[in-house]
Amino acid sequence: MEMHQVRYFLTVCETLNFTRAAEICNVAQPSLTKAIKNLEEELGGELIRRERSQSHSTDLGRLMKPHLEKIYAAKADADGFHTMETASINLGVMSTIGPAKMINFIAKLRDDIPSLGLNIIEAPGKELLEQLLKGELDVGLIGLPNLPDRLDVIPLYKERYTIAFAEGHRFEKMDTVPIQELDGEDYLIRVHCEFSDHFKELGLDWTVKTNVRYRSEREDWVQAMVLARMGCSIMPEFMPDRSGLATRPVVDPSVSRTISLATVAGRRFSPTLNVMIRLARQYPWPGAV
Repeated sequence: MEMHQVRYFLTVCETLNFTRAAEICNVAQPSLTKAIKNLEEELGGELIRRERSQSHSTDLGRLMKPHLEKIYAAKADADGFHTMETASINLGVMSTIGPAKMINFIAKLRDDIPSLGLNIIEAPGKELLEQLLKGELDVGLIGLPNLPDRLDVIPLYKERYTIAFAEGHRFEKMDTVPIQELDGEDYLIRVHCEFSDHFKELGLDWTVKTNVRYRSEREDWVQAMVLARMGCSIMPEFMPDRSGLATRPVVDPSVSRTISLATVAGRRFSPTLNVMIRLARQYPWPGAV
């Protein structure tokens, strides 16, 4: 049994017309008729009976149709799987999301889809949203509040905001750091930090007066300057990756963000992206929402 024979038969069942079925299958009508006849010989009986301009399924045809539909669907899934193995995904990652929580998930993707090509594009949160909505990205990892309704969002995990400082700083003796303790501290501004957005979401106003010494778009530079004792900086708890950098949770209030996997609602997904979304839902994220 050949898959093209099954496809021709199912198309005739749908159209009840050999000529129309041949057009849909992009094949000459004699070839379609011969393929169905060969299928009938293999199954031991007539499947389609032609009567003038109309055709209809025989009893054997009606019996076999659901079985052949399952076979054809299974073959389509298999073809999709092979297509998936060579497909690529454009993954946008908000620039303030550290890699620590993501690496094992990326490794899981590699194990499940060995030939996957994953293009990771880093961007600030609002820029990433624009790229995602324009279709320049297939999926995004985002930690912003109040995401657009056009997005389908899968919450993955939460992380608190912390204050990062060099070893030996007075904050080292504290288990948590009340926000008011930052008053008068030398401070490094992370240009793409969303802390203020989450802070405002709580309905609060920022009243702390820090001594802003430096600001940078580069997260690695901010961490290096903190280590050089040039100031402290608020950052998500899973972002710091430099040895010697200490952190404490910020409290009064405690502020956190949710990292989510976001896609555009209603947009058709490739088989590869469907697998990625399924794995993201099933993955045991530490601190899962």
